[in-house]
Amino acid sequence: MNLQEYIIPLQVALESELKRQISRLDKVGIHSFHDILTYHLGWTGEGSGQEAQGKRVRPILLMLSTASCGENWELSLPAAAAVELVHNFSLVHDDIQDNSNIRRGRETVWKMWGMPQGINAGDAMFVLSNLAMLDLIPTYSPEITLKGAKILQGTCLELTCGQFLDMSYETKEDPTLEDYWPMVGGKTAALISASCTLGALLGKADESVQDAYQSFGHYLGLSFQIQDDLLGIWGDMDLTGKSTESDLVSGKKSFPILFGLRNNGAFAKRWKKGPILPSEVDEIAETLEKEGARSFTQETADQMTDMAMKFLSVANPKGKAGEALFAFSNDLLSRNA
Repeated sequence: MNLQEYIIPLQVALESELKRQISRLDKVGIHSFHDILTYHLGWTGEGSGQEAQGKRVRPILLMLSTASCGENWELSLPAAAAVELVHNFSLVHDDIQDNSNIRRGRETVWKMWGMPQGINAGDAMFVLSNLAMLDLIPTYSPEITLKGAKILQGTCLELTCGQFLDMSYETKEDPTLEDYWPMVGGKTAALISASCTLGALLGKADESVQDAYQSFGHYLGLSFQIQDDLLGIWGDMDLTGKSTESDLVSGKKSFPILFGLRNNGAFAKRWKKGPILPSEVDEIAETLEKEGARSFTQETADQMTDMAMKFLSVANPKGKAGEALFAFSNDLLSRNA
């Protein structure tokens, strides 16, 4: 099948739904507040366009999951917008917490409008996500709507726990690869898993199928994050839209870095001496690769991918949407940006 041809109508409908949701802020006296959100979501400002919008991975997974369970994906649009708003609220706050100046090739919200307004914009997207979920009421039963809202709220709590661990590891002397899993399980995998679970819920699948979609999303999220960690050191800045120096220079305890610390070789010795300078990045990245960090990271990502596809097969997605879900997942995990 032609994946892009199948996905385009979902993407178009999603952008329209997101614009409808944030139009709640397009009011007299606060138009400039609305402008902050349209900038972050990639619709306005210098460099706006598809690259600035991001991949919209989570809402697409949700809609495909709904459709592959036999329900009309259009009915799930409010929930798809909700998960994308949650994701972007977390990104705006994450950029502040990480002191990141660039997101998707453009200046971050807090860099453009200041930290207080950045925090407020993130808060607004969080509230809007909750209002979007309530828009399911006309088309779904109260039981399904409430369960969906509970899933999303529980996931938001997991996101904060994952972010807490991520920030706490910055000052922890000896975090391990074992420490890595609960952090990325909350920070990344939780929302991807919730997107797939919500899709199955809104597709009116039975609980065992919902569980399979949840597990699929969990392992998909783990693989996605490990791949992101690999790109954070060895990726092409022009493709990723982020500086490849960031993970090494910022001291982020990503998967390959934790592997290198466990090996206690030349990389670990340099790491323990203090912050890495931008001028050292190429040499240190090469050292890490020679010590096996790159290959081990890729092997682990592949293992998580295999688990994700195993659970997706158990879920047995139906029709063209099912084919698209397999194809979309495979494309996602073989990306170079």
